[in-house]
Amino acid sequence: MHADTTTENAAVVTLTIRSANGPHVFVVERAKTAAEQERGLMYRTDLKPDGGMLFWPYPADGGAPVNANFWMKNTPSPLDILYIRADRTIARIAENTVPFSEAPIPSGEPVGAVLELMGGRSAELGIAEGDRVTWDESAK
Repeated sequence: MHADTTTENAAVVTLTIRSANGPHVFVVERAKTAAEQERGLMYRTDLKPDGGMLFWPYPADGGAPVNANFWMKNTPSPLDILYIRADRTIARIAENTVPFSEAPIPSGEPVGAVLELMGGRSAELGIAEGDRVTWDESAK
């Protein structure tokens, strides 16, 4: 099985993070079903600096924001995991998470979306907790 490629029918969405030093635009895959969210970026080695994965709605069945715990099981590349509040501000950034670790990475508070980026991108771009994240909410 060749698992380093983007699923051909993966939904993508353009997402912007507005930081103190200006906007940062990403084109990310969207994990919206429970199965897509469970798999996330597992097995992937093809991450791009302007790519990533948006888990939205989170949880997949919608509803009120929840405390999230992610892990890096079967994930070969370090990630920055950005936990996003319902008001679309970043609650927490877990930077350069450890590949293959099964240790839980908690959000610290209820969130309505989660964004995974290539490890180190948040620091490189000056993205910080409290920054606003926007995307086209009509994206399928």
